[in-house]
Amino acid sequence: MPNVIILVLIPFLPLASFLILGLFGKSIFRNTSGLAGTLSLFVSFLLSIYTSFGYFFEYGKANGIYQKLVPLKLSWLEFSNGLSIDMGIILDPISVMMIMVVTFISLMVHIYSLTYMKGEERFSTYYSYLSLFTFSMLGLVLSSNIFQIYIFWELVGVSSFLLIGFYYNKPSAVAASKKAFIVTRFADLGFLIGILVLSFYSGTLDFNTLIQRLTSPGSGELKTAVTTSFLGISALNWGLALVFMGGAGKSALFPLHIWLPDAMEGPTPVSALIHAATMVVAGVYLVARLFPVLALSAPEVLELITLVGVITALIAALIACTQTDIKRVLAYSTMSQIGFMMFALGVSGYGGSNGIGFTASMFHLFTHALFKALLFLGAGSVIHYVHSNEMKDMGGLKKHLPITHITFLIACLAIAGVPPFSGFFSKEGILLAAYEHNPAVFWLALATSGLTAYYMFRLYFRIFWYKASQQHKHHGEGGFAMMLPLILLAVGAAVAGFIPFGRFVSSDGSLLTLPFHWLFSIAPVTLGLLGIFSAMVLFKKENGKADQISSFMSRVYKLVYHKFYVDEIYLFITRKVLFSMVGRPAAWIDRNIIDGLVNLSGATTKAVSERIKVIQSGKVQHYGLYFLFGVIGLGVLLIYVIKF
Repeated sequence: MPNVIILVLIPFLPLASFLILGLFGKSIFRNTSGLAGTLSLFVSFLLSIYTSFGYFFEYGKANGIYQKLVPLKLSWLEFSNGLSIDMGIILDPISVMMIMVVTFISLMVHIYSLTYMKGEERFSTYYSYLSLFTFSMLGLVLSSNIFQIYIFWELVGVSSFLLIGFYYNKPSAVAASKKAFIVTRFADLGFLIGILVLSFYSGTLDFNTLIQRLTSPGSGELKTAVTTSFLGISALNWGLALVFMGGAGKSALFPLHIWLPDAMEGPTPVSALIHAATMVVAGVYLVARLFPVLALSAPEVLELITLVGVITALIAALIACTQTDIKRVLAYSTMSQIGFMMFALGVSGYGGSNGIGFTASMFHLFTHALFKALLFLGAGSVIHYVHSNEMKDMGGLKKHLPITHITFLIACLAIAGVPPFSGFFSKEGILLAAYEHNPAVFWLALATSGLTAYYMFRLYFRIFWYKASQQHKHHGEGGFAMMLPLILLAVGAAVAGFIPFGRFVSSDGSLLTLPFHWLFSIAPVTLGLLGIFSAMVLFKKENGKADQISSFMSRVYKLVYHKFYVDEIYLFITRKVLFSMVGRPAAWIDRNIIDGLVNLSGATTKAVSERIKVIQSGKVQHYGLYFLFGVIGLGVLLIYVIKF
């Protein structure tokens, strides 16, 4: 059985780091805050590796199936028999995989930031925020209770707000942090309502019990949840769809994606941690956690997830082809890859070979964490050198940034799905699952895969080739602390595809071998190479061909460049509809009716008090006169009562 103390230490070491650095970082640690935060994460990472090894090779398996273990469960708020908010730790293949991803990527970001953020005035604060985020994310993936996951879900949102708005004196960063916080709060409202619906019909908030009750064919809870409907949709489908709404907001799926590109205003290492490898996959993790209920009892919601996922993947890939800020290209790339993970879950069945999509989705989450964090940190190295995010300020940097160049190229090959790099294996599994279950999704995904190769190598050639390098006076590539994470992540991005992932993670805990067919891979690989070749022709050297194409397709290009005007639609709805048609009338009612009634009662009270305050004059003769009138009145009343 797992060591509970070690399990508790994995998230609580970052929490201790947050508290200590936040309270005493400037006074005690000063310039060593980064080292202290990095050391705590390193220990947490080692404990995660120890836990993962123990789970997968010692105590996690029974009768050939990985079990869902709950080694720690503390009752907190009990509402009724069986319905309580517990604080517990769950160990199963996806939670164990996620703690390795979170701690490793966070460790790489901590090390990288030692140099990248050196000299920042709020250096200790930065590391305390990183630790808070890591604690929140670890708490989220280890939660054994659906309301417990919601608590950490909101704490992740707070951490994200703090990190995106780290440069608080920069108006664009403040606006981006508020935008991310507000958009995800709307989505999280749906998540909360979904939790209440599911807990009401299942009678529990515990994940294992909830899944058991809502997937057992003879379960009374399942029968009630399916037969009870609203607007022709069952209560179960409503609850799961609303929970997915929360996941869509956190994972920046269309149409709740508008916060992610703006979130690039935060420090680049923050983008690598939050918006590439951990926070944005929280929605994917949530869907995977509830996958048995979705696959066995709510296939209609899985169809919704498939539709949202494939639309997100395609739209984001198209937009990435037109952006010029390298971090925004990577942001839309992240959004597209999250779409791949989501629709892979949507087209998956449950158990055995039917669950290829589930395993491929989790595999892509794992490989994507490596190569996307590498891409963001590589972008940070470039920005650190040229002091700009714009492609126009780059070019010919391969000689000046040799390590960044090679590692960035490996990451581009991985995300483009070129064999034998890691992204090839995970993406092939997703495409195969789509081909077997939904051919329409497969063809859209195949086209998106080709676009991915194109826009990533457009980015690569624009940064490292394209034109003669401008004279950037700088101190160098960034030093050991920045290069070590790039090298380690590059090794992972290159070889992680050879991990027999299905032997560890599957939809039902059984062992699964992801099928691989060379003939099937011909089309995706060929399309990917075609995308790379197209980018090379257009952007390896400065030739004006790309400008000619964009001019020829000016209307389409403008539409895509402006991100299909989704932001403008939101602003129109917000300002013209909500503010003008709802906000202003509500404000008028508040000022004139609500406030008017309150003011009227106050004015009436004041007027009455002005009239009667003379009674309390303080003059004895007045009080004697009132007393005399009172006695006379009582006497008259008494005579009247006796007479009648």
